[in-house]
Amino acid sequence: MAGFCLALCKMTLQGSSTSSRGKTRSPSISSPGHSASLLYLIEFGAVYYALVAPQPPPYAAPEHVRIFREVTKPSVLRHRASIKGKTVREAQKTFRVTDPNQRLEAGTYLRVHVHPKRFPRCYEIDWKSRVIAVTNNYVVLDKPAATSVGGATDNIEESCVVFTSRALGLQTPLMTTHQIDNCSEGCVVLSKTKEFCSVFHGMIREKRVNKLYLALTTAPVSTGIITHYMRPINRAPRLVSEDHSKGWHLCQMEILDCKKVPWPSSLIRKVHKVDNCGWPQQEAAYECKINLLTGKTHQIRTQLATIGTPIVGDSAYMTAAMAAIANPSINPFGRGRLNYDSEEEKAAAVEAWISCHGKEPKSVIGLQASEISWDYEGEHHSYKAGVPWWRQDAVESDLI
Repeated sequence: MAGFCLALCKMTLQGSSTSSRGKTRSPSISSPGHSASLLYLIEFGAVYYALVAPQPPPYAAPEHVRIFREVTKPSVLRHRASIKGKTVREAQKTFRVTDPNQRLEAGTYLRVHVHPKRFPRCYEIDWKSRVIAVTNNYVVLDKPAATSVGGATDNIEESCVVFTSRALGLQTPLMTTHQIDNCSEGCVVLSKTKEFCSVFHGMIREKRVNKLYLALTTAPVSTGIITHYMRPINRAPRLVSEDHSKGWHLCQMEILDCKKVPWPSSLIRKVHKVDNCGWPQQEAAYECKINLLTGKTHQIRTQLATIGTPIVGDSAYMTAAMAAIANPSINPFGRGRLNYDSEEEKAAAVEAWISCHGKEPKSVIGLQASEISWDYEGEHHSYKAGVPWWRQDAVESDLI
């Protein structure tokens, strides 16, 4: 929900709300209109403002378009002291509201995410038990699945950095140095200082950080390097092709080992809320050890699905893999693709292929960031995650 502050205003909240910090269960966001609701939304980081409203989207209501035109007239903007010396683009930059008493000038644009994405798993975890290492510069966490490393656009409260910082009693919150998917588990490095955060980002850019993954697939995968190219569109699903196209990003991973393991039992799948995605239960699954050579979003997941060996529980890509196995020509970037007579025909085929993909998993998939290592200041740093969920027994899993 977004709106405009049409009169000089001060955001104030009547009443008070207890912070969720230190709670052992997920706080509920109150019904819209209640003071506690807005307090939680600000605490979650779900309220933004900009000095000047951005262009309304095509689906905006006529009333929103009318208000936008009214408050962005040059005759109106030239009288606003807060935007003098700024370009329109600079004035349209959004900032998160962090103080409920923050004053907002007349004409200020507000964006309120009234239904932030929630991560209730955060309240179920013994976070201290997930800490692998604590040093002067960083903390290594064995991230649980169904959690976010650094939070979402509309929820920075329910995140690994916040809950780990609290569990360790740190006065200065930890910082994110890299990401793994919400539905994945395993090693993540959280920085204690801005300086190390910058150093670690640099090591990742220079490919000096080594990451090994374990993936639980539906079929065996041959050892060796798998190469694809990813479509340069920054939204899911991530589509890849074996053929290089201009502007597409190189994706490479090396399968170091692949061994047959038991298919997760119905009990362990129930404990972890694993989505079967319509894939029938098998006698065996396959655990692949992967050296990630390039680090693109969803890379391992989409590459494995594209070769017909999707990750167990991956509702986003397993459904597409099933569709391609049934009809290889449905993937316009696959080996069995059709020849298209026009760009419009191919574009329609791409949209049809996208529709074969499912929604992002809400719980766990068979993917673990199992090892991470790097060399820094003459020392070798190497860390391993715990036993992946598919190798744990149900009782142990329920306690983690």
